Amino acid sequence: MSDSTHAESGSQPEKGNRWQSLLGRLITWVITFGCFYLIYMKVEDAAARDGLTALTYMQNFFENADLLSWLLLMVPYSIFFFLVDAHATWRLIRWFNAPEIKFTDVLPIRASAYILSLVNEQVGKGAMSLYLLKRYDVPVWKALSTMVMLGLVEIYQLLIFSAVGVLLYYEMVVAASTSYPLPTIMLSVYAIAFLYFPIHLLYFRGRILKTVDLRDKQLFNSFRHAEIKHYVMLLLFKAPNMLGAMVVYTLSLSLFQVDVEFGQMVAFLPVIFLAAALPLPFHAGALVLWTVLFPDYPEVGVFSMMMHTLFVLLNASIGIVFLPKANKELF
Repeated sequence: MSDSTHAESGSQPEKGNRWQSLLGRLITWVITFGCFYLIYMKVEDAAARDGLTALTYMQNFFENADLLSWLLLMVPYSIFFFLVDAHATWRLIRWFNAPEIKFTDVLPIRASAYILSLVNEQVGKGAMSLYLLKRYDVPVWKALSTMVMLGLVEIYQLLIFSAVGVLLYYEMVVAASTSYPLPTIMLSVYAIAFLYFPIHLLYFRGRILKTVDLRDKQLFNSFRHAEIKHYVMLLLFKAPNMLGAMVVYTLSLSLFQVDVEFGQMVAFLPVIFLAAALPLPFHAGALVLWTVLFPDYPEVGVFSMMMHTLFVLLNASIGIVFLPKANKELF
């Protein structure tokens, strides 16, 4: 077989992968634009009921907001979030990667990762892996396995908080189910997640499905060594951030003249954060979910985008403060 034949056969998969990638991006952006269009239509309908244009309606929304108090609320919350997040990450790294690492060593790298997270959250986690490789000779795959475990615990944290919120404020969930059967959807998700976790533990401990070798992949190293106490402790370490978010979002919405109760945040905010994890630009899934859960306030979709933007910018600002120290540690 000639070299040209080899080249042609090799180029075919590359072209196929390129087209698949382009198609995936196109679908993602179509869904995103669809989400924004849905939010715009809801805002326009609300504005029409008040005899206003959508632009005037949103202008009134921002003019009535106490933006200075909102900023003064968000700055300490961002610092609080960073310290709690860094502490949970430090604990996990000590358990499975570098027992000798100090909390103060994690702070600059975790903070600088927030800068990279402006582009992509996974890139930020990659910075942590690079640091562990350079300073503690931790293989990249082993560090990434720790980040995978952290991601799983974060998802379960949202599910647990949301389940507790739905249990305590079930009537609110039913009242919000004007367009979709939210109680049925949410309870089904909880049931699947909580049925899976015991299987997850037993599988990665080698108790069941012994012929399935997925557990032996390097990416799941932390899962193989994790015990139930590690999951519980990590949930407790992360919990203050979720509780803080519920308080801050409730207070922030009141500053924007949106009347919501703390119970609604307990029930709905974790679900909204789960929707934000969908691979859509601008967290479009979360923006739409805000308008579904709070149909009387379609402007909360825009509020959510502002809230997230300010939050990541404040976190990135913390990263800039620590950046010289992080660069010194890495390079």
